[in-house]
Amino acid sequence: MAATSPLPRWAPTPSPSRPLWRWGGGTPDAAARAAAGRGGGWSLGSVFAWATGGGRHRGAGAASNGSAAGALAPPGDGGGGVVCVPGSGCELMPPASPSAGGDADPTVFLTWEDVRVTVAGGAHGAPPVEILDGVSGHARPGEVLAIMGPSGCGKTTLLDTLAGRLGPGMNKTGLILINGRQEKLAYGTSAYVTQDNVLMSTLSVREAVYYSAQLQLPDTMPAPEKRAHADRVIREMGLGDARDTRIGGRITKGISGGQRKRVSICIEMLTRPRLLFLDEPTSGLDSAASYHVMSHIARIAVREGMTVVAAVHQPSGDVFELFHGLCLLAAGKTVFFGTVADATEFFTLNGFPCPHLRSPSDHFLRTINKDFDEEIVESSKTNRKTAAEAIDILTTAYKSSSYAEKTTYQIVEMKQMDGASFRRRDQASFSTKLLVLTRRSFLNMHRDIGYYWMRLAVYMGIGLCLGTIFYQVGYSYSSIQSRCEVIMYTTALLTFMAIGGFPSFVEDVKVFRKERLSGHYGVSEFVISNTLSATPYLSVIAVLPGAMLYYLTGLTKGVDHFTYFVIVLCICCLLVESLMMIIAAIVPDFLMGIIIGAGVQGVMMLNGGFFRLPSELPKPIWKYPCYYMSFHKYAVQGFYKNEFMDLTFPSDQLSESNVTISGIQVLRSKLQVEMGYSKWVNLAILCGMMVLYRIIFFAIVKITETIRPKLGGRRGCVR
Repeated sequence: MAATSPLPRWAPTPSPSRPLWRWGGGTPDAAARAAAGRGGGWSLGSVFAWATGGGRHRGAGAASNGSAAGALAPPGDGGGGVVCVPGSGCELMPPASPSAGGDADPTVFLTWEDVRVTVAGGAHGAPPVEILDGVSGHARPGEVLAIMGPSGCGKTTLLDTLAGRLGPGMNKTGLILINGRQEKLAYGTSAYVTQDNVLMSTLSVREAVYYSAQLQLPDTMPAPEKRAHADRVIREMGLGDARDTRIGGRITKGISGGQRKRVSICIEMLTRPRLLFLDEPTSGLDSAASYHVMSHIARIAVREGMTVVAAVHQPSGDVFELFHGLCLLAAGKTVFFGTVADATEFFTLNGFPCPHLRSPSDHFLRTINKDFDEEIVESSKTNRKTAAEAIDILTTAYKSSSYAEKTTYQIVEMKQMDGASFRRRDQASFSTKLLVLTRRSFLNMHRDIGYYWMRLAVYMGIGLCLGTIFYQVGYSYSSIQSRCEVIMYTTALLTFMAIGGFPSFVEDVKVFRKERLSGHYGVSEFVISNTLSATPYLSVIAVLPGAMLYYLTGLTKGVDHFTYFVIVLCICCLLVESLMMIIAAIVPDFLMGIIIGAGVQGVMMLNGGFFRLPSELPKPIWKYPCYYMSFHKYAVQGFYKNEFMDLTFPSDQLSESNVTISGIQVLRSKLQVEMGYSKWVNLAILCGMMVLYRIIFFAIVKITETIRPKLGGRRGCVR
C-alpha cells in the first residue's frame, strides 16, 4: 500500500502528463528546449507573480527585487511559456492559437480603491443602507480572483460595481481604474456571466451557442470556423453529451441547472474576452464539474492573459486551490485580500487557525458567517468567539497588516501603468445580426406552443363558434346589426387574445436585455427581427380563423373584401403585440403586464365607436383624445367600409315599406363612420400606429440605457 501523503487533500498535485515545475529549476522539457535553442527562452519577469512577499505562485526574481517590471509583466502574449495553475502545478505550454476575438488587445489590470455602495432606505426618510464599505483590491491578467463571503456580504454588488452594472437607486463612490485610467472597455474585451441563467428554453445547447457565435464573431470568420469554435467551447465546458438537448424551461424539462450555468459560460467565452466576470459560476454544479469548469477557465486565463473575477459562494477544496487571489468580504467590509496561502496565515496569526483536514474555504466562511451566532452562543460551552466578534477582529487586523500594505503597493504600481487603449473588436454586421436573430426568433416561436400555436387553436374554436352562431346572416334589415356585432367581436376579442403570448415575449425580452448588456446586438435589430419572425405566424392566425368565420357568417363576398379583412386582422394583432412590447419594457413581470395590457385594451374598446357612437361620447377625455388614440376606431371603421359600401338592405318595414337603404347610408347615419377617406387610409393608420408603438419601445429602451447609469451612480468598466 502506498504511503500516506503528509499533505492535505487540497494540496497541489503534479500534472499526470508532465513533471511539476519548481522555482529555480525547470521541467525536463524546459531543459531540452533550452539545450536545443528552441522556444525563444523565457524569464521570470514573464511569469506573473502576485506579490513581492512570500506566496506560492511567485517567481524568485520577483521576490528578490520587488520590481514593478517583474510583478506586473503580463502573461499570455501568445508565445507560450510557463503556465502555473494552482492545484495543477506549473507547466510549459505551447504557444496559444489566436482566439476568436483576436489577440491585439492589451491585458487588463483592474484596480478599485475605497469603493462604497449605498442604497436608499426602505422607509421614508430612512438613512441609506451601506452595502460595501471602503473595499479595495485589484485583479491581474492570467489570474483568477475569487470574491468570497457569506450570503449578503456584498459579493454580487462588488462584481456589479466593477462591471458597471449597478441597478437604479444604488450609489457608488470610489475609484475604479483599468490599466491606470478610467476607461470603458470596447466590445468583446469584457464579459459577464450572471448568476441567473437567462437562456432561450426552446433551443438546444448547440443551437444556443452557435447562434450566439454568429452574433458575436465577425463576418470575416467563415461559418464553418464559427461552428467549429462553438463546438470546441461546448466540449471544453463538458457539454458534449448534452449538445443536442434542449435547454428547457417553464413548459418542457431540459438540461440541469448546472449545465445551464455552463452554457451561459460558453456563450460569454466565445470571444475570449480580456476581462471576465463570473457570478456564482459553480452554482448547481457538483464538485467534479465545478473543478473541471474552473480549472479550464484558470488555464485559459493563464494561457491568454485573461483577467478573471469570480464571486464564489462555497467552493470545494480543490476548486479553492485553483484561485490565485482571494477577496474575502463580510458585512460589506474587507476581511482579507491577497493570495490563498497568505489568507490561511492571516487567520492563524489572528487566532483563527484552520483545523487539520478542513478545507480553508470552509474554515473562512464558517468563521465569518454571523447568521447563526445565536446558536453558537447557546450551544457553546467554551469561550468561543461569535462570527460578529471574529469579523471585527479580522477587519481591524487586516487594515493594519502587511497584507493591506502589499495590496496598496500593488494598486499604486498598477495605477502608474499607461498601456495601449482597447480597440473595438470586429463584430457581425447589421444584416448578419438581423438574419440570425430572425431565424432564432422564428425557431423559438415555432417550438414554443404558448407563443402562437395555442392561440391558433383558440382562434379556430372562436371562429367556429362565431360562424355557427351568426351562420349566413343574410341581407335583411336585422342583418345590419348582426354584421356589426360580428365585426366588433372579431376586432375586440381576437386582438384582445394577442396578449396570450405575453409570457413568452417577456422571456424573449429577458434574453434581449442580457445580450444587449453584453453588446451582442442593438435594439433596432431586435425590434425588426421580432416583427419579421412574428408576421408569418400572425398571418396564419389571421387567415385560417378569419376564413372560417368570414364565409360561415356570409359577410360580403369577394376576394378583395376577404383579403382586406385578413390584412386588417393581422395588422391589429401586430399592433397589440407592439403595445405589449411597450408594457414589457416598463413592467417586466408577465402577470402585471397581462393585467395592464388587458386594462389598456379594455379602455380602447369602450372608445372604439361601437358601444357608444362617436357623437354620444363625452367630448373631454373620452372623445378628445381617447377616441382618436384607440386603434379599435380605425379597425372597426375600416371593417365597416369594407363590409357595407356596396350593399343595400330593405328598410325597417315598421316605419317605411318598399324602401331600400344603401350601405353608405348605414355608414353615415347609423354607424357615424368618417367617410372623408377610404378604407385603405384606415389600414395605413393602423400600420402607422404599429410602427409608432415599436418606435416607442425602441425609445424607452434607449432612454432607460441613458438614465440607468445616472440612477445607478458612476459606472465601472462597462463596455
